[in-house]
Amino acid sequence: MTVCSDFNDILAATARSWNARKGDEGVLSLALPLKGVDPLKYLPVIAENHQFRFLWDGAPGLCLAASGHCQKLDLAGSRRFELAQRFSSLTLGRLTDVTPEAPLQASPRILLAFTFFEHTAERQHTLGVPPSVQVVLPRWQLTRQGHSGWLRLNGVATNEADARELVEQLWLMRMRLFQQLATDENDWSKSVSGIQLPTTWRECYSQVLKRGIELVNSHSLKKLVLAVRESIPLTVPLDPLPMLSRLRHNQAGSCRFLWQRNQVDACFGASPERLLSLKSGFLTSDALAGTAGVNDDGRCLLQSEKDRLEHELVVASITNELVGLGLEPRLPRRPRLARHGRLVHLHTPITASVKGQLPLHLADALHPTPAVAGLPRREAMSWLRTLEPFERGIYAAPIGWIDTQGNAEFRVAIRCGNIRGNQLELTAGAGLVRGSIAELELQEVGLKLAVLADQLEINSRFNSDSQVEV
Repeated sequence: MTVCSDFNDILAATARSWNARKGDEGVLSLALPLKGVDPLKYLPVIAENHQFRFLWDGAPGLCLAASGHCQKLDLAGSRRFELAQRFSSLTLGRLTDVTPEAPLQASPRILLAFTFFEHTAERQHTLGVPPSVQVVLPRWQLTRQGHSGWLRLNGVATNEADARELVEQLWLMRMRLFQQLATDENDWSKSVSGIQLPTTWRECYSQVLKRGIELVNSHSLKKLVLAVRESIPLTVPLDPLPMLSRLRHNQAGSCRFLWQRNQVDACFGASPERLLSLKSGFLTSDALAGTAGVNDDGRCLLQSEKDRLEHELVVASITNELVGLGLEPRLPRRPRLARHGRLVHLHTPITASVKGQLPLHLADALHPTPAVAGLPRREAMSWLRTLEPFERGIYAAPIGWIDTQGNAEFRVAIRCGNIRGNQLELTAGAGLVRGSIAELELQEVGLKLAVLADQLEINSRFNSDSQVEV
């Protein structure tokens, strides 16, 4: 089938699609090929008139930028995964794709960001806390995989004139991106000097770390993952895109992501942990737990009884959840090492055939894994509410997408930061099990906080004072 790349061709295809519809209103999705574009670099172009911005940068795999709302849903509560799946399925099912010949990487996608907890804590009811799930069919979508790039526009049409206007908007945006490609020489990948991360968080974290170690050593919990938050006042507005560009080089094995609700509220980072990837009925999930210490290339990590225990708890939990869904998970006999920048982790990929399973049904069963919460799950979640005096928000929660074919990918939002107005918040945690040593856990958290902190120029962008919540 020939791809529509001429204005008159896509106009005619849109008219045919509109006339074939039943009803007076519908969502049309139109796409055009666009080679040579980097979605990360040109997200500001498609987002110029929109508050919402999204980035999914798995380069050299799929890179996806999106902006604006065509359809959206915000909700909270214990049925959030179920209702988000229903909304996603209905929205994609009712959408008319004018260019079905476009490759899979260019297909329309529903974007989703969950919060760690299904409800906001009573003490944290503020305007800055996002809904417990945000679901978006974006207005604009720009994708690249390999050498293939595509621009897509989703829009509501109530008549044939609306449909024609969508074609004109798509064509004009494509022309604008071509012009940007010819003239823009900005390079975000240039290195910048690292910063000295403030050390005030250590004293605060030590207080709850002691209690967490007591809980696991007394067998009240098998595992507990306590997080700390470092809050850094900003002297000038911070655009996360240059940082994400640098993370593409410094955290190449991770997936860089951005979920920006508006100009003063953005979550971004470089996640090494895949909650689930679903492609053609085949699932992959990462058990990623156990972190090498300073100057450890991973050999000590493989021999560490404490880290092997921490990792095995995560592997067993994911495997048991999948078995409980009637699946037959497969995994290697021994963990392997996964390097992400200066951090080395124990990693066990877990796979299964999942024909007929919905993506968010699987995500609901897996979230949160013991890699970011603890065991037993319910008791660990309760202790996190008690010991962490800040709202986790999107930190350690699923973020990702679902496409029209039922394929999906969700990452665990770790190694991340939040921009909230004039504050940058960096969050990181450590897994506590029997045998955990407080000083080593402090070192681990410091390394994780530095993943983002090392991308910043503190002398030109930040004050020296920091505030810590833990």
